[in-house]
Amino acid sequence: MGIERLMEGNQAFVEGDYVEDIDYYKELLKGQNPHAMLIGCCDSRVVPEITCHAKPGEIFVHRNIGNIVPPGDWNIGTFLEYGIRHLKVNTLVVCGHEECGAMKALSSGESGDDVHIPGWLSHAHTALEMVEKRGKKPSDPEEARKWQSELEIENVKLQLKNLRTYQVVREAEDAGRLRVIGLYYRMSTAKLEVIEPGKPLNAE
Repeated sequence: MGIERLMEGNQAFVEGDYVEDIDYYKELLKGQNPHAMLIGCCDSRVVPEITCHAKPGEIFVHRNIGNIVPPGDWNIGTFLEYGIRHLKVNTLVVCGHEECGAMKALSSGESGDDVHIPGWLSHAHTALEMVEKRGKKPSDPEEARKWQSELEIENVKLQLKNLRTYQVVREAEDAGRLRVIGLYYRMSTAKLEVIEPGKPLNAE
């Protein structure tokens, strides 16, 4: 069923959006010129191109479980170097979101038989420690949701710090060529909230 739905969806895209805006899609063959690059979560409910109402070619996206930026990671590092040095993107975003399954797993401490997930989530553990210093997760469901949201936002702040362990980010930001921003997508309202606005860019 899965592959059939993918193929059916592609056919609908070809006959609809692609045909209706064919000149735009043909132009993309010449190259990409995104206005922002974004590190977001793999969660299938949170799609940056849709939530930001962006067309293909506008956002350079990297997605992983929990929108995490491990220091020294080759995958993240390649994304950063290509986006900043070669595509010359001047806006870099880490975007977390409400009801993040990765952050729920982190706060529960339950890993079951998982081999890879616990190690990956360890790169967000400092965020959990920060939130737990302010108080343990409440038992009341509504208060627990607010606490979980605090953790998701704290994780964005932590990953922004981790971003700056990469030389390519530090150099571009210090030179005023790059703005590093934290965002939080609140699924209950479909709105983006600015967590950290980043430094202004050089006027040149």
